[in-house]
Amino acid sequence: MAAANNPTVRRRRLGVELRRLRENAGMTGEEAAERMSWSGSKLSRIERGQVATNSDDVRDLLELYGVADPGLRQTLVMLARESRRRGWWHVYGDVMPERFDVYLGLEPEASTLRFFQSQIVPGLFQTEAYARALMTAHPSPVSDEEIDRRTELRTRRQDLLFTDNPPDIWVVMDESILHRPIGGPEVMADQLRHVHDLSEKAHITVQIVPFDAGAQPGLNGSFDILEFTESDLYAPRLVHLENLTSSLYIEKAKEVRFYTVAFEHLRTAALHPERTREVISEVERRLRAREGEKHREK
Repeated sequence: MAAANNPTVRRRRLGVELRRLRENAGMTGEEAAERMSWSGSKLSRIERGQVATNSDDVRDLLELYGVADPGLRQTLVMLARESRRRGWWHVYGDVMPERFDVYLGLEPEASTLRFFQSQIVPGLFQTEAYARALMTAHPSPVSDEEIDRRTELRTRRQDLLFTDNPPDIWVVMDESILHRPIGGPEVMADQLRHVHDLSEKAHITVQIVPFDAGAQPGLNGSFDILEFTESDLYAPRLVHLENLTSSLYIEKAKEVRFYTVAFEHLRTAALHPERTREVISEVERRLRAREGEKHREK
């Protein structure tokens, strides 16, 4: 996975390092922003890797923080220059959820992806028909053209699953997802078959948390954990949370550990991967039988 070609990863590395240097200089974000004659939100977005910044601004920040190391200065200025390039996904900016471009840049650079989903199949595993059914249920009107482009974006994103060096992927899903027939029985049956087939790949593990697991951490909502091998200039692990209007990225070590422990509890509560495949197949068969009965009645 070539991080050197990924502007989002560059922005994130740069932002985390600038935040570290600010804290080492004993400045709050508000103090640094005031000294730079910036708004606090501008500095915050730079430090979170949400926006690109130019090399002059980085030089000014390094002067403000008293950074004299020529090697570090050169590295950060170069990151600033290269972070302004655009990734392939930017051509879909007109249909992409706000701030999701950050996630699309980080996902392919992760060495490990862990997903817990309580409501729907994770986006990386969704079939085209399942994804389209979800998009048509969006609370605001979505045109056919927009659905086509969103589906195309999702398909390109899924290329990650079939690269020569894919990340290790561990998916834990609540059992309710199997029984929520998004798009109808036939679409859902095809979706379950797709999940089943993906789960047989060496780098993919899928588990279902059964109803009889009772109370478990997943009742608090879905989350993703992305883990990276390179950790010289940025946090090696982050948590991604998403809702209807925005995305949240958690990098503080204490909070990330909380989600990591929660995921471990969910894995323990979930069915074994082999038993998960059996359950998925059983639900798929019932859905296809139900669809067959409908056709016979006609």
